[in-house]
Amino acid sequence: MADHFAQLCRLTGQAVTDYRMIEDGDRLLVGISGGVDSMMLMHLLTRLQQRAPVKFELFGIHIDEGFKGLNPQPLVHYAEANGWPIKVVRAPIAELILEKKADERPCALCSRLRRGFIHGYAEEIKADKLVLGHHRDDLCVSLLMGLFRGTGLKTMGPNVSGDGGKLRVIRPMCYAPKDLIESAAEPFDFPDLGNCDYAEQLETSGDRARLERLLKTLETDFPGLGKSMLHSMKDLRPGHLLDKKYLKLN
Repeated sequence: MADHFAQLCRLTGQAVTDYRMIEDGDRLLVGISGGVDSMMLMHLLTRLQQRAPVKFELFGIHIDEGFKGLNPQPLVHYAEANGWPIKVVRAPIAELILEKKADERPCALCSRLRRGFIHGYAEEIKADKLVLGHHRDDLCVSLLMGLFRGTGLKTMGPNVSGDGGKLRVIRPMCYAPKDLIESAAEPFDFPDLGNCDYAEQLETSGDRARLERLLKTLETDFPGLGKSMLHSMKDLRPGHLLDKKYLKLN
């Protein structure tokens, strides 16, 4: 298990270096949902903070959306035990989803509202960057979603401008596959916060969940598919696509 954590540390360190994610003096706000990905991210950043040649500060934030099936207190206790500074922001997101009649597709509204609360706190503490726990599989699924929905060839950037351009958004685990993160997390005693009220609905019929299952199915036929997709995302060839902005037609 220690080998899995060491491998995860190497991939995270490489991504941070490749995309210049963290600089000396940065104040990093880490989104901590309480899931395995965000919890591992905080452990990785804490380790990096101890060993990196640059000095940076870490702040955690958890948005309590008001769902009946979620309880943030176990996360607060875990954060305190590990010396993580964490701010719990209580937001009436569950109520607003019902009020706006968005319960059939709750993720879009929930994400937008969460982002607003996170950016508000980031401004309050003068954070330079928002750190999110998206991993390689998330990037692959986002690429497929854009392709299947016709919204463009795009994914979650590793170091991009956030809403309004005031805050950078970085994703240090963008090279790491989900199964490695889960294997590395096994020795950690992560708390159980419960589940979002829409978890079963999203797992059964959500687009992202369907594409996650498709990705796993494709990996049985195309071994190393995740690595191949990551390589392709780093090897953009716009001249071989159909966007006229990048084509020499004269």
